[in-house]
Amino acid sequence: MEVFYYVVFGALSAIVAGLELGKSGKDRVATTSAFNSFKNNYVLVYSLMMSGDWLQGPYVYFLYSQYGFDKGDIGRLFIAGFGSSMLFGTIVGSLADKQGRKRACITYCITYILSCITKHSPQYKVLMIGRILGGIATSLLFSAFESWLVAEHNKRGFDPQWLSITFSKAIFLGNGLIAIVSGLFANLLAENLGFGPVAPFDAAACFLAIGMAIIMSSWSENYGDPSDSKDLMAQFKVAAKAIASDEKIALLGAIQSLFEGSMYTFVFLWTPALSPNEEDIPHGFIFATFMLSSMLGSSIASRLLARKLKVEGYMQIVFSISAVTLVLPVVTNFLVPPSSVKGGTISFGGCLQLLGFCTFEACVGIFWPSIMKMRSQYIPEEARSTIMNFFRIPLNLFVCVVLYNVNAFPITVMFGMCSIFLFMAAILQRRLMVVSDLHKSSTTQEMIGEDEPLNP
Repeated sequence: MEVFYYVVFGALSAIVAGLELGKSGKDRVATTSAFNSFKNNYVLVYSLMMSGDWLQGPYVYFLYSQYGFDKGDIGRLFIAGFGSSMLFGTIVGSLADKQGRKRACITYCITYILSCITKHSPQYKVLMIGRILGGIATSLLFSAFESWLVAEHNKRGFDPQWLSITFSKAIFLGNGLIAIVSGLFANLLAENLGFGPVAPFDAAACFLAIGMAIIMSSWSENYGDPSDSKDLMAQFKVAAKAIASDEKIALLGAIQSLFEGSMYTFVFLWTPALSPNEEDIPHGFIFATFMLSSMLGSSIASRLLARKLKVEGYMQIVFSISAVTLVLPVVTNFLVPPSSVKGGTISFGGCLQLLGFCTFEACVGIFWPSIMKMRSQYIPEEARSTIMNFFRIPLNLFVCVVLYNVNAFPITVMFGMCSIFLFMAAILQRRLMVVSDLHKSSTTQEMIGEDEPLNP
């Protein structure tokens, strides 16, 4: 492995360690032992759930290519996953609100374990079924767990501001440290120990089973609106009405779709972008480096949230920076001549892109706890999972369209599209801040008016 990878990984590790060790009193919030116990239980479960997801990340594309499928075939498999998430997401989200978030979390574990098992088959139809199951699981992962946490946090009477602590810690560990270890562990299983690219999927199934056992034994059930009179269609109507009647919720959904759509497209694009001539790159180690960058971002986010900086303000900068990083492959393609050697080491242009991708992943690390904070503020509790999965419809549609046309456009065009969408997210974030400030101002004026005595 080239020294370059170690240098990038080591530099990021030093920065993250410095940020964590350098935290001052302003970066920490005093809490209770009951809350700490609750937080630690959730973070443990979330970390196990994310390890089940992250272990698969570095080798999904590579496994399909090893089975002999080309970029178009692999693109269709990815489309199946995002398409199933789009089609079934709102249904499973409504069922989570109606039938219980704990049950939905258990369903996630079972569905994803089944998806992992299908990776043993080189049959395209079996792999397609696995992608469909994985898409359903993804919808649950990014809605049911957060919905359960917010409802349980409020039910237990904890300070609403403490939600940011749990969000930041969960992302720091689940999307940071656990993701790094998962990438390295996947690399160890698949390459160093020679078990092949299917081994990380078996390990993922084991971690999901452990997490499911903890959920079943220690979590209580909570619901959105358990009213017997509300069926799935009624849940959809409640969610659609909330989005249509509140500009803040609609803007938040658009922002999330634009950013996550670009992020999931990046997941598909980074491997061919860094190895356009089949360069020999350490997939697991690079993935771990990306996750270390995400960990850096979540560490920055925890400081910003602890100091109660306005999320709507600093996220405009984050989206703008992320847009610049994804336009880098377009720039390097014109300025840096591509390597003509097949199967060699990573090129100079690839090194520049890798640094840009690490910056993008740092933005992703800031995004997750920040968007969770905004969702906890703006989304009503009674249909939280349903609304969150409504948000995923446009992002999954966007990714499906991009992947369907993966052979029609060069990679640089797709990166350029993602960059444009991220700039749009920055603009909408600005609008969200303006609307939020206007709403707070009008609410304050109404409260002042109610407190003033009537004139005699």
